[in-house]
Amino acid sequence: MQNINHLKNMIAAGAGAAGSFIVNLLGGWNEDLTTLLIFMGIDFITGLAIAGVWKKSSKSQTGALNSKSAWQGLCRKGASLLVVLVAHRLDIATGADYIRTAVIIAFIVDEGISILENLGIMGVPMPAVLKKAIDVLKNRADTADAKKEE
Repeated sequence: MQNINHLKNMIAAGAGAAGSFIVNLLGGWNEDLTTLLIFMGIDFITGLAIAGVWKKSSKSQTGALNSKSAWQGLCRKGASLLVVLVAHRLDIATGADYIRTAVIIAFIVDEGISILENLGIMGVPMPAVLKKAIDVLKNRADTADAKKEE
């Protein structure tokens, strides 16, 4: 029993070290990153629900669950996080402090739009305030993009 507890502690320590290394590469943990990860999770879960329950996924011919499509979706989300990493490194290289934030906000907007589309397919009514919040974020991302071009 003691060996199992030791093994669990070692696995937890390894996972914690790997997680902190990844978060450090992404520029640290903040509310923007938390929001992005939550939106990614909600988008993935609602996408699975559309395919599994409603069978209306545009990712497969039958509209049903497709493991290849799910895997591709996860890979796209992982690639989005790699773009966040690149943006953070650009912030460091240029001495800027807005590139990473602008990229994260752009991905939050993209995920938010996808979530709203998924909820629409499910028949969930769209509160106007939710649509307005996505528009505000989109404008904030566009402003940050314009700032980046200066």
